[in-house]
Amino acid sequence: MKRTLKIATSCCLFLSLSACNSDMSDLEQFVQTVKAKPATPIDPIPEIKPYVRFIYPGHELNPFDSKILAPDKATETGSTIMPDPNRIPEFLESFPLDSLRMVGTINQNGALWALIRIPDGAVHRAKAGNYLGKNYGKINKVEETKVSVQEIVENGFGGFKERENAIALSDLKNEKK
Repeated sequence: MKRTLKIATSCCLFLSLSACNSDMSDLEQFVQTVKAKPATPIDPIPEIKPYVRFIYPGHELNPFDSKILAPDKATETGSTIMPDPNRIPEFLESFPLDSLRMVGTINQNGALWALIRIPDGAVHRAKAGNYLGKNYGKINKVEETKVSVQEIVENGFGGFKERENAIALSDLKNEKK
């Protein structure tokens, strides 16, 4: 049995070695072709720009001091725009302006009223002179397609400024509830 195993191993080794071919002419030809091609030039090393130091103005100040960021109060002198603190807020002032939708108008006793839908779906009427929105918005004009609103908003410097805004007539067919 050992002898048969040795003969089988020898035959397998002989067959595997006989599969190797010593003819490498095609490989040598490929190497010659590659060597015959002209070499492509190598890109030059990119030029490194020297570091230029920038000196910030006010470098002697502490950047973590909050007084640096304090606004200039001198720009707001003379501003008389203020919301009326004694006025009782109206119902529609409890909703942000962007959550209110104009769904139509109604003419009653010669006055044009806007029909305003609040987020829960209820519809309220409002006319020129009424207030709505969180920014002390006063209705200036009610038209068939929009409600013009004059808001009083903070200006970022401790005072207030007026801002024009409007609520356009909503398309109820395309609006998701």
